[in-house]
Amino acid sequence: MGSVPGAILRVFVLLSVQSWGAATAGDTDGCDQPLASALPASSFSGSSELSSSHGPGFARLNRRDGAGGWTPRVSNRSQWLQIDLGDRVVVTAVATQGGYGSSAWVTSYLLMFSDSGRNWKLYRREESIAGFPGNANADSVVRHQLRPPVEARHLRFLPSAWNPDGRIGMRVEVYGCRFRSDVMDFDGKSSLLYRFVQSTRNPVKDIVSLKFKTRQSDGLLLHRQGRNGDSFTLELVKGRLLLIINSGTASPLPSGPGGVVLGSLLDDQHWHSVLLEHARQHVTLSVDRHSRQFQARGQLSHADLDPEISFGGILAPGKSVTFQRKHFDGCLENINFNGEDIIDLAKKHRPQILIRGNASFSCSQPQSVLVTFPSAGSRLVLPGTPAQDGVSISFQFRTWNQAGLLLSRWPPRGSTGFVLTLRDGALRLGLSPSPGHVRSDVMAGAGLNDGQWHSVSLTARRNQLSVAVDQVGVSAVHTVLPLETHTDGPYHFGGCLPSDSGSECEASLAGFQGCLRLISINAQEVDLISVQQGVLGNFSSLDIDSCGIRDRCLPNRCEHGGRCSQTWTAFHCNCSGTGYTGATCHQPLYEQSCEAYKHRGESLGRYYVDPDGSGPLQPFPVFCNMTDVPWTVVQHNSSALTRVKGADQNNPHWAVFQYEASLEQLRAIIARARHCQQMLEFHCKRSRLRDPQDGTPLSWWVGSTHGTRTYWAGSMPEAQTCACGLAGNCVDSQHRCNCDADQDKWTNDTGVLSYKEHLPVTRIVVADAARPSSAAAYRLGPLLCQGDRSFWNSASFHTETSYLHFPTLHAELSADVSFFFKTRASSGVFLENLGITDFISLELRSPREVAFSFDVGNGPCEVTVRVPGPLNDDRWHLVRAERNIKEAWLQVDLLPPRTHTAPKDGHVRLQLNSQLFVGGTATRQRGFLGCIRSLQLNGKVLDLEERAQVTPGVQPGCPGHCSTYGHLCHNGGHCQERPRGFSCDCELSAFSGPFCTQEVSAHFGAGSSVTYNFHEFYPLNTNSSPHAASFHGDMTLAREMITFSFQTLQTPSLLLYVDSFYNKYLSVILAKNGSLQIRYKLGLHQDPDVFNFNFKNMADGHLHHVKINREEGVVFVEVDQKARSQVSLSSGMEFNAIKSLVLGKILEPGDHVDEDTARAGARGFSGCLSALQFERAAPLKAALRPGRPGRASVLGPVASSECGARPGVGTVREHKHSRAERPGAAEQGKPVADATRGRSALIGGVVAVAIFVLLCMAAVAVHLYQQRSLCATTEVEGPRKQGSNAAAPRFDKARSLVRPSPAFSCWDLHSECGQLPSAAAAGTPS
Repeated sequence: MGSVPGAILRVFVLLSVQSWGAATAGDTDGCDQPLASALPASSFSGSSELSSSHGPGFARLNRRDGAGGWTPRVSNRSQWLQIDLGDRVVVTAVATQGGYGSSAWVTSYLLMFSDSGRNWKLYRREESIAGFPGNANADSVVRHQLRPPVEARHLRFLPSAWNPDGRIGMRVEVYGCRFRSDVMDFDGKSSLLYRFVQSTRNPVKDIVSLKFKTRQSDGLLLHRQGRNGDSFTLELVKGRLLLIINSGTASPLPSGPGGVVLGSLLDDQHWHSVLLEHARQHVTLSVDRHSRQFQARGQLSHADLDPEISFGGILAPGKSVTFQRKHFDGCLENINFNGEDIIDLAKKHRPQILIRGNASFSCSQPQSVLVTFPSAGSRLVLPGTPAQDGVSISFQFRTWNQAGLLLSRWPPRGSTGFVLTLRDGALRLGLSPSPGHVRSDVMAGAGLNDGQWHSVSLTARRNQLSVAVDQVGVSAVHTVLPLETHTDGPYHFGGCLPSDSGSECEASLAGFQGCLRLISINAQEVDLISVQQGVLGNFSSLDIDSCGIRDRCLPNRCEHGGRCSQTWTAFHCNCSGTGYTGATCHQPLYEQSCEAYKHRGESLGRYYVDPDGSGPLQPFPVFCNMTDVPWTVVQHNSSALTRVKGADQNNPHWAVFQYEASLEQLRAIIARARHCQQMLEFHCKRSRLRDPQDGTPLSWWVGSTHGTRTYWAGSMPEAQTCACGLAGNCVDSQHRCNCDADQDKWTNDTGVLSYKEHLPVTRIVVADAARPSSAAAYRLGPLLCQGDRSFWNSASFHTETSYLHFPTLHAELSADVSFFFKTRASSGVFLENLGITDFISLELRSPREVAFSFDVGNGPCEVTVRVPGPLNDDRWHLVRAERNIKEAWLQVDLLPPRTHTAPKDGHVRLQLNSQLFVGGTATRQRGFLGCIRSLQLNGKVLDLEERAQVTPGVQPGCPGHCSTYGHLCHNGGHCQERPRGFSCDCELSAFSGPFCTQEVSAHFGAGSSVTYNFHEFYPLNTNSSPHAASFHGDMTLAREMITFSFQTLQTPSLLLYVDSFYNKYLSVILAKNGSLQIRYKLGLHQDPDVFNFNFKNMADGHLHHVKINREEGVVFVEVDQKARSQVSLSSGMEFNAIKSLVLGKILEPGDHVDEDTARAGARGFSGCLSALQFERAAPLKAALRPGRPGRASVLGPVASSECGARPGVGTVREHKHSRAERPGAAEQGKPVADATRGRSALIGGVVAVAIFVLLCMAAVAVHLYQQRSLCATTEVEGPRKQGSNAAAPRFDKARSLVRPSPAFSCWDLHSECGQLPSAAAAGTPS
């Protein structure tokens, strides 16, 4: 065949295979022919008939013969109408009517299908909906499309509800088309080999498709081998399909690498479709409606495999087969390989086909009758048969439940019965208890609730009862009383009989839920069809001739790696270690940014953040520096200075930086941030950035978009230069970068990269360090991102008819909404999205009620939360709502959430098609008046401000945050409004920090003194506030509040001294014995009041807290928040004309001071003073951070210190904070390691402080890092890849703790690595 015809043939083969894939995906155009109308009456059958004129043969659609349809003798849920379509067909739709002109019609029904008229399977829509809506009258036709279509010969309609004023009545039609079927039966020993010519192979990919059905849980479907031990194997293992790709190494274990598992319960004797596509290393495996795509390990491509493939077993003549597999026992249908019909070739005995063993071209698999116990009350009673040598009972069962009553026998009194139960996934066999005897049990098997078939064999002899599970081992129990084996007493399978039946069954035991088959009593198999027909035994609530087991964990609806487990009726998600919570592990445990943590009042430290919320990205650790606008710090693995020699364009040096987060996670942080930056130092000595001849880059860096970046720190992308080039101060004016001057001395191009779209730096490449005397060095700082744009993104709605519209919410299986709102209105719709019948809505129903409404096809559902206080108080309130396939919940602020459980086996998909309306509805009614902020749907932020700019009646932004967040400003801090949020003004507080919680502390050396002058702080002509007026020289102070902390070993000591212009004073001293003394002299001609507080020796080197509160003549004193005392003054009640406050040594005591105060004042204070507040003044803070000239003067060694910091306040901590207000959050907001125990936290603190200093005081930072060397210098000789194998931080999911690797060393901007020169100085790296 020529090349052109060959190419045409290959295209034809590919198109034919692709067309098969489209058909299996539901492309059934033209397959809509009526199939039942032409069938003879004998093709219809039913459970019963009311009369001969109501028989099943009259059940054709629109027919009026007979009584005008089928009606059973009695109307109950055990009736059915069955159609034999003559051969397997594709069924795409069904239609129903009631009985002609009658009151008999069905309002809902189930549909089952089968190939053989046995082993029926229930048809489900949306993988969960079993029923179909029926008719509302006798003659209208209700039609339903089957999506997906079903291939079957037999259909069975089972009425589940009917006209309450009439009977069951049905006329039906089935629509579809013929189905072509080529079948082969493999007996567990046979196999088929297909060999093909290499030139006819598909050049693009190999595609294999087939259908199979079997009752065996294990067996090989197909196998291909290649060179060097390569192989491709698809087999059934425990009823699941396992694809094993072996790239020449030892065969991987089924659960290990290289194995992909898909499907479940595939040994149910029903047809299952398989599609396998292999294109180079890309593999797609599809089983029924489920698919997996992945990369083949190693370099195994479809072109590397031999031109042959075997089915049913490994058939490789002349080749050694290293790993044997169990042969397939079942039927294969329509095997297609790259467009070739393999079974058709086998039928025609083509030479490409080799068959070994007994394989026939029909499907004659044996059928067994199964029975389903769908509820805990289901039961089956079978008569016993007398036996001289005892009784033997055997059966097989499958279930997901851990417990249930399987089998029991309750003989007459005087003999012993037995009970076989399932407990914790194991069988427990016990004797029925007799008076005066203790019950004894034996256990057998383990993990039997795995959904697999397990065989049970029970044998009863006169004094012994034994049980074996899966033919492994025998467990026996001996009896005291004889076992009754000679009577024909009944055997009870499943739940107990009703209490009025006289049975001694333990009603507390829930009945078995699952499937049974192959029940035998005394080696005689029980005819379950006779049971169904009422001829043998009796039953209640059973489904005979079908097994209704479902794998509710396929597909796994537990999100974010949650582990799925199940019972017969429901599935459950274990979310531990995932970073998420909720019924389906949908809701994140962690906040989305440092900004969110800050507004929970958290301090600086390491936190987990989840930037996309419930999106696919996992949470990861960052350091949060809680400044006014928080900084997020992300470390990488190579923060040390790296020196490069010997690199050129042929052998460049390149470094790869691995961050504590993936690139996708970093992009998410950057996208949310207001600003991001990264410090990059590049030092050079005869190492150029560009080739002077043609401008070719010689050194460059790579960002998040993987493009080469040739602009350097301090510049912008369009400039393609360095910072000195923009400033015009390069060392050589002919060049735009210092390094391009090619000088024989060290210089640098150093600065900050701040173009967000290119960050973070992922690689640095150096290619000009091989010339004589040539060298380079670089250092990259951590990624720094400030703020969170989405946290304050808001819109104000001014009219009820205004709204913002966004694209349709696509959240079929799970949807979460969160936002803040504030309003003065009593009601209004927050958001709404509509479908044809489905919808989702959130609204303020009343001033105290929020409602979350939705409909996914099961009828409208609503979850409401009522709050104790009004929500229209013009303060921010938080609303969170989620709807998933298991439940819906709604939460307002920190109140407990309200939950609504989804109906079992109901509709699960939320299908919407309108726009999403925010702040109103499509009808422009019930609109919301107020502000909405930080609106997020499924973790995605909606930009309210952008849309509000072009929408009438809506404005971007919303002022007024202090009413909500003002409580975060502590210790006298004042909340100040900002366009995006708020800040705490700590000017008049003795504390600092973003929330005024960091104590201002100072260490006083010997002889030091701080004098704070009140009259300079409050001039006599100032009258700005009552507090200011109280300090005027002509004003009287009748009360004051003083708080401070101290730590010292010195006695006596002066802690505090306040003087006035009228020689009145207050002194707080430590006496010689370490006791606290307070002296008030408020009278001009009286001695001071002296109060001794002998709480303990307070000069013990520990930090003590003192609070003094005077109310006229009464003084309240509190020490260490425990010891309290109250004293009264006699010297006066007015403190006039306060002049100054002295800490430490009193420089000019005056004659009016008592002897003890003067002695203590002469000696002063040595130690730590912290958080000193005198009314509205903060003298210590003024001395350490002077802001007004002449307010405070300092003499001697007084230095800022952290000696007064409380544990956990102002210190770096490592946290595993979860979202405390989220349902299901565990260990909410609890810190797990402090700075002294967590190395990573300490490093993070140094990082944050150093970054802040660099950004604010660059010149000082440069000077400091020249003097210190805290990080090691890495020197690279010759070309080398730097950092690619460095350890990455570990995320211990079991504990959700931050475990930084030692590879992530500190980036201390005060340190110097290798004594490199600054941008303004030249030197030589050491």
